[in-house]
Amino acid sequence: MDDLPLSDLAAFAAIARERSFRSAARKRGVSASSLSDSLRRLEERLGVRLLNRTTRSVTLTAAGQRLLERLSPALSEVAAALSQLDSFRDNPAGTLRLNVPSIVTKLFMADLAARFLALYPQITLEIIAEDTFIDVLAAGFDAGIRYDERLERDMIAVPIGPRRQRYVTAAAPAYLARRGMPQHPRDLLEHSCIRHRFLSGASLPWEFESGEEIVTIAPSGPVITNAVEMEIGAAFAGLGVIRTFEELLAPGIADGRLIQILSEWDSEFSGPLLYYPSRHHMPAPLRAFVDFVRMEQRKSS
Repeated sequence: MDDLPLSDLAAFAAIARERSFRSAARKRGVSASSLSDSLRRLEERLGVRLLNRTTRSVTLTAAGQRLLERLSPALSEVAAALSQLDSFRDNPAGTLRLNVPSIVTKLFMADLAARFLALYPQITLEIIAEDTFIDVLAAGFDAGIRYDERLERDMIAVPIGPRRQRYVTAAAPAYLARRGMPQHPRDLLEHSCIRHRFLSGASLPWEFESGEEIVTIAPSGPVITNAVEMEIGAAFAGLGVIRTFEELLAPGIADGRLIQILSEWDSEFSGPLLYYPSRHHMPAPLRAFVDFVRMEQRKSS
């Protein structure tokens, strides 16, 4: 009986309550013949007649009456359990786990999370900052945020955050007074540079663009760290040249602690993307977040 279709049991209960195939079919939005097929299958599986039916009437057998008495509360429980899912669709609740680059948490994620959770207070947002590209599903995440050059092509991607960003280069006034002003990216090979190293161990070269010209260098210097705050602090202290996201250096440039250099070689690139594997049967918190992100992008465009 483990694979006895619930739909056939529900069809029997509907016919038994209405004492009519036609009336039960009308209430369930199906044909009377489909209900008749369901009842036939059920009686064949159980090996007992449940309903006596003639052209004029439908009545319960003793076995049918006993089954209906025990079945009705169970079907009501199933209906109640399914109806509770409506509240998840209308008022999403639960935990949404996101894997994002650390730079995203620093630039805009906190503000975005605050606006999202104000709309959906029953959702818990769990954000793990990680700079290595991982299989988000295998790691137990609902979705991730990455830049497009590190995005798997079979993922569904939705723009999130700023659509264009830039890498800029800067140094403290004291450092430039001591070491001189670089005129070309290759001049940085003679300078002390503050380098970022990912937890994977990778330390990427610096790439510069100006018109059609692209220059890539492998800088050297006294500071290598995976902590952006340390990089910026080292630049303020005059330990070398820093190159990173414009948003991170803008306050220091504005208040004079840093001077932007090689501005004609700033590198512009597209902003991050929210990505997830499928549109089908998405968890309610993820669906709410995707819809929220799309709405935010429409408002900013």
